[in-house]
Amino acid sequence: MEEKSAFTEYFGDYPLIRVLDFLIEGRDMDYSMTEIAKNAGVGWTAFSELWPKLAEKEIVEPTRKIGNAKLYRLNAKNPWVKELIKMDSLMTKLETEKILNKNQKAAVKLT
Repeated sequence: MEEKSAFTEYFGDYPLIRVLDFLIEGRDMDYSMTEIAKNAGVGWTAFSELWPKLAEKEIVEPTRKIGNAKLYRLNAKNPWVKELIKMDSLMTKLETEKILNKNQKAAVKLT
């Protein structure tokens, strides 16, 4: 079983959240729509329903074309996306601190 990210822990394990989580994690890369759906663990039917809204809201942006495949990435210039990235960083930091504190308490009990 794959461990959930802090992003999906906070917002739920839904297709849109999984796609956003994948795009946030890989925001420096560009991907085909097929790669995004596959790597996010989202079925094509659900993905094809949510993708137009992501494009319409400029959450994703096209980057280039390789053969017939268009590649996309998270639009880091979008103000909403900027805030989403900040929120993801904060959630990850908070969850990491919880784990570290829990491990430190466990280590103290062992000594």
